[in-house]
Amino acid sequence: MVSTKQKQGEETFRVKGEDVVKKIKAIVREGNARRIIVQNKNGRNLIDIPLTIGVVGIAFAPVLATVGVITALVSECNIVVEKNK
Repeated sequence: MVSTKQKQGEETFRVKGEDVVKKIKAIVREGNARRIIVQNKNGRNLIDIPLTIGVVGIAFAPVLATVGVITALVSECNIVVEKNK
């Protein structure tokens, strides 16, 4: 997994397809992200997840299931995280 800074308040991680769900869970646990974008290795957005203060636990489970299905089809993804200011 590789982490690179793009812009102030934004961070990008390069992750293998099978590790995407684990990484997204870790980002949500940190609690300072306001949006997560999963892109294929060419930079095309596969899924855009806006996070609000109340999005945790059971409400987030269907989103993770969707991410898991989508990323199972690709070998490598980029996760772009927009951080709260």
